[in-house]
Amino acid sequence: MARIKELFAARDMTQGTPWKRIVEFTIPLLLGNVAQQFYNTADSIIVGRYIGDNALAAVGSAGPILNLLLVLFVGIAVGAGIMVSQYFGAKDRENLSRTIGTCIILTAFTSIIIMVVGPLLSRPLLELLNTPPSIIDWCTGYLNIFFLGSAGFSYYNILAGALRGLGDSVSALIFLLLSTVLNIILDIVFVAYFNMGVPGVALATVIAQAVSAILCLMKLLNMKEHFDLNWSMLKIDPELSRKIIKLGLPSGLTQAIFSLAMITVQSLTNSFGEMVIAANVIIMRVDGFAMMPNFSFGNAMTTFTGQNVGAKRLDRVDEGTKHGTAIAVGVSTAITILLLFFGHHLMRVFTDTPELVTFSVRMLRILAVGYIAVAVTQCLSGVMRGAGDTMTPMWISLITTVGLRVPVAYGLAYLTRSEVHPTGRPESVFISLLISWTLGSLITLAFFRRGAWRAKELTRSAGREVKA
Repeated sequence: MARIKELFAARDMTQGTPWKRIVEFTIPLLLGNVAQQFYNTADSIIVGRYIGDNALAAVGSAGPILNLLLVLFVGIAVGAGIMVSQYFGAKDRENLSRTIGTCIILTAFTSIIIMVVGPLLSRPLLELLNTPPSIIDWCTGYLNIFFLGSAGFSYYNILAGALRGLGDSVSALIFLLLSTVLNIILDIVFVAYFNMGVPGVALATVIAQAVSAILCLMKLLNMKEHFDLNWSMLKIDPELSRKIIKLGLPSGLTQAIFSLAMITVQSLTNSFGEMVIAANVIIMRVDGFAMMPNFSFGNAMTTFTGQNVGAKRLDRVDEGTKHGTAIAVGVSTAITILLLFFGHHLMRVFTDTPELVTFSVRMLRILAVGYIAVAVTQCLSGVMRGAGDTMTPMWISLITTVGLRVPVAYGLAYLTRSEVHPTGRPESVFISLLISWTLGSLITLAFFRRGAWRAKELTRSAGREVKA
């Protein structure tokens, strides 16, 4: 019983063997990320099976816009997670309590902004992206429901981020698994039985995300041994808000940059026709699962680094970086091999159309090796973020996505135009992504080795606050 209780408790990552602590934290985080990916994947499978390939294309076309307008919460979640992990590592109960309270109120304000602005921008953005008329109404309805119900998504990410900053990745996993099962059940009910179409899957996801957010809040309310979450703490602290935004804004902008690049490339993808759009949706769903270990190790390295920086244990940061990166590269290598040899089986889960399966497999094989490069990028970026340097990963993302991927995608498409492919070969989209991933890993490695991130350790200022 005590062992089970320990699994759902905050975890001190400043003690024990670094690689064991990283793996213990990463496994539930990975399972949670896989479960979260099931949200969109379940939508795609159910839509593709019950409605058709056009509906599948509609769900995929809405994705980049949805990601772009939700980056506010990504930024707050990253900033909050870094501060929570460092204050927890420093055993600073007062600042830890105030940080969590500030995040809860800050999220309420940003949720309202998204609920108002999102529905106003959804259709104009879809039109700007040359979304085919046959799917634009479905895309608009899908986006509007997501935006109006964005509070559930927002609070889950913020509160789960706080739990992970405390070292508890198991609770967030369990809550997400429960909501994933609920999401799949509601998907089937709304689409298969109520014939709600594409908006039905959006409504199912919104409800499931709200449930996971409520469960995370209940968990935090029961962690009184580490911090205080009462009415006096539920207010915006100007200084802490500034720090959260300063830390989180670069990460939010990184996601915004990535989403803008995706939107720009989505416009190119749309020009290739509905089959390529549908194939891109399938590939991105599989890609989402393939990326999960990389993102999970990256997040684990952020929490590990944050807690150890707060505890003044930089020796453990160096040791943990070597261990975590080596394990992440090994996992990504195994995934790459599986995709190269068994990718066609994954594609058949989404569609029975032979041409769509064949094309999707060919495109996925272009991307496969790139996952190894992303493993390096995510782990080293996670360390830099955990130490308080969130700017460097942002600039690297800016260079590789806007400065490289978009021009390469359009350039290759232009150079490969022909009578058969009047707008260029669709491979251009995926080759450009592979190139940007590879270059990104090399640039990240170079900046990490320079060590400038060490000079931006937040514990220097955090330490003064604790002493004061």
